[in-house]
Amino acid sequence: MISVILPCYNEEYSIDEGIKNIKTELDKFGAEYEVIVVDDGSNDESVKKLKSLDVKLVIHPHNIGYGAALKSGIKKANFDTIIISDIDGSYPANHIPELLNIYFDSNKNSLGFDMLVGARKGKEYHGSFFKFLFRKLLKFLVEWTTGRKIIDINSGLRIFSKKTISSFLPQLCNTFSFTTSLTLAYLLTNKFVKYHPIEYEKRIGKSHVKIFRDSLRTLQYITEAIIFYNPLKLFLLFFIFFIMLSAILFAFYIFKGLNSYLVMSGFTLLISFISLFFGLHLDLIRQNFLNKK
Repeated sequence: MISVILPCYNEEYSIDEGIKNIKTELDKFGAEYEVIVVDDGSNDESVKKLKSLDVKLVIHPHNIGYGAALKSGIKKANFDTIIISDIDGSYPANHIPELLNIYFDSNKNSLGFDMLVGARKGKEYHGSFFKFLFRKLLKFLVEWTTGRKIIDINSGLRIFSKKTISSFLPQLCNTFSFTTSLTLAYLLTNKFVKYHPIEYEKRIGKSHVKIFRDSLRTLQYITEAIIFYNPLKLFLLFFIFFIMLSAILFAFYIFKGLNSYLVMSGFTLLISFISLFFGLHLDLIRQNFLNKK
């Protein structure tokens, strides 16, 4: 039994084909399912089209974000196995049965995958140079924090258990960065996450993602998630950076003999140890908080 959650915001041109393709693949799979579409304040014909289709429709009075739409859908789901995807055709529906087979096969044992992620590949996934560069930065930060290799940090095609994700929902992001914060939450609490390669296609209609704005928000939420789950790793990164900067400045002092370099070297060394102190202090607070729960 499967609940498919599809967020929708001004997707009037992709709704019919997107839902039809997903239902076709789920019918092939053969399990009981429901399709929940959460309209996040669309101002086009999306709601009108959705009301004519056989889906469970949840309507937000106004737009509050991709993550908030997914949270609403998850809370309304009747079944424990949750699939999230996009309605715009960017995640080909024919990958759904293969992902479900992997997920269910693993969970025949007591320790299966807590989350299965469709790891995107293809020309459409790489996008612009700026998007590629920023994705690499986010990937480095998350891999440094979790100590685990991450193939696709913010893929929107995932399978997980409603029971498992429910305790994380209050901490997860309400906007575009929902899937990124979900990745961090699972990996930093030692959940089992598997990545399976999928094709990524050109979406139907215009993207609602604002690269610069949403990239900054994603960086913000990653930082907040790291501080919440593993603050020591973030401040350890600052510690290493300022230690290296102090060493470079001290080398300039040795070779050039200018006292200003020595002062700056000492100052950055002090900052490095202050960063380490803050990291240790926040980690202690986090551990005390977890012990009291």
